[in-house]
Amino acid sequence: MREVTFASADRRSKLQIRPGSSADLIRLHFEYAASEIILHRASTRPAVCSRPAEDTPESNFEIFWRTFAEQYPFFGVRGVDWNAVYQEYRPQVKPSTTPDELFKTLSTMIAPFSDGHTSLRPKGLKTSYWGSRPDPNPLNEADRKKIFQIIERKYVRGRLRSFCNEMLSYGILGDSIGYLRIRAFAGYSHNKEFDQGTQALETALDDIFKDAERLAGLVVDVRINGGGSDLWGIAVASRLTDREYLAFAKDARKDIHDTSRFTERQPSWVRPSHRPHFWGPVVELVGINSVSAAETFTMALMGRRPQVIRIGEHTQGIFSDILGRTLPNGWNFGLPNERFLTEQGVAFDGPGIPPHIRVPVFPRSDLESGRDSGIEKAVEILKSSPNFSSPPRW
Repeated sequence: MREVTFASADRRSKLQIRPGSSADLIRLHFEYAASEIILHRASTRPAVCSRPAEDTPESNFEIFWRTFAEQYPFFGVRGVDWNAVYQEYRPQVKPSTTPDELFKTLSTMIAPFSDGHTSLRPKGLKTSYWGSRPDPNPLNEADRKKIFQIIERKYVRGRLRSFCNEMLSYGILGDSIGYLRIRAFAGYSHNKEFDQGTQALETALDDIFKDAERLAGLVVDVRINGGGSDLWGIAVASRLTDREYLAFAKDARKDIHDTSRFTERQPSWVRPSHRPHFWGPVVELVGINSVSAAETFTMALMGRRPQVIRIGEHTQGIFSDILGRTLPNGWNFGLPNERFLTEQGVAFDGPGIPPHIRVPVFPRSDLESGRDSGIEKAVEILKSSPNFSSPPRW
């Protein structure tokens, strides 16, 4: 077969169907993803596909539990005995169980994962569940606004310039240190189409790094970053290196009974860009609100030389693309089924990626005193770097 390209259901991205290594394999690739889905031809149609699933509380429970049992890779990492969960909660679900009661049961079952890539969105109910690792220092919108004001008023010379629907901001700290804040790896164009977002990102990076030879160092801030496309993180990383290296490798759970068996790893590479770039010393600011694609971006900086120094706290600890499923009652739910690994085979699901230097991220004491300890430590580290030199003033 030949390669075929389709628009996705929302027409914001493209799906490519590619031939595999044999007639029994097909490769699916969404343009925003860092890997392919490999489909294997089945010899017969599974019996379960020949009959519709019953829409009863018990059936919905069974399908929900079984999907996690067959697909979720992180029971050990998250410290959850999924069989024990079944034994505890299955007796609570009866033919008379109401939708509200079923939602409470199912969401309670997955809450101990504290996994931001798990979700339950019940059709017809005015509620939903999204997992998350508990944040000892939760920030509200007013806090985030104040943080941005502190950075711009106290540390940035002049004003920050915004790009990509204000998802990227750039300015200068002091005389010669660049400051790049990335709030998400998503939403870079008004129509949300992936190719236009990519163009917007590349144009923004051209502008940001056009005078990079005048920089003595760079601070990349993803402490508040909700994720998005892993490929856009690699695109940023490609502007920061003069050599090719592994960003990360992905695999997915492949055995419905054995959580230790995974598919063949698919590598993603950071390759030097010939467009405007910066190869000097870099510090990255990270924390618990560095989520998903912000974390794969952090992985994509690990192989960079000179080394990128991470300052802050552990990232959120969620990496996989989300596997979306629908119950017979129409409720949607999501879960991860993949791992992202370093060249050494290390994954960071659960605890997240640790910093090299721990600095509390936006503690109340900083908000009240109008300072940013992370930026101050980043500037200190950059100025002590052997590669740091003071270029001409701007």
